[in-house]
Amino acid sequence: MSKKSTDTSIDLGRLPGHQIRRLHQIAVAIFLQDTQAHGLTPVQYAAMQAIQASPLIDQRTLASKIGLDTSTMGGVIDRLEARELLQRNKSPGDRRVKLVSLTEQGEAALASIQPAMAKAQERILAPLTSTQQAQFMTLLNILVESNNELSRAPIPRTE
Repeated sequence: MSKKSTDTSIDLGRLPGHQIRRLHQIAVAIFLQDTQAHGLTPVQYAAMQAIQASPLIDQRTLASKIGLDTSTMGGVIDRLEARELLQRNKSPGDRRVKLVSLTEQGEAALASIQPAMAKAQERILAPLTSTQQAQFMTLLNILVESNNELSRAPIPRTE
């Protein structure tokens, strides 16, 4: 009687999904280390950046701009509003819709975090040469854009 091999071990370091998950953990850790004095998470930062770029944006559009589902976006907005970094405004066209905008305090917080955020991005890519950094970002953008529709919250394409 021949014994079937039950060895299913896989080198996790060779799995792109595993390595991307690990890189995400590392990127968040670096961001939080470098920006801890500002008390913002990467998602809160992204939301505030998108609001600054599109003042008086509705929650659904904001969520789609940064690739978040709307229920998670609602919690992000609640936390930022509680810290008086943004405010909800009534929509003139639809009373059910709330439009969000940064407060003066939110604008100041976003400006003050920029140097620390930039430092975090540099630290994430620091192990790579400048040529590798450019190649990595090109390849990363190809992967994200090509697989966008598979996301729980795909970002609408702008053509």
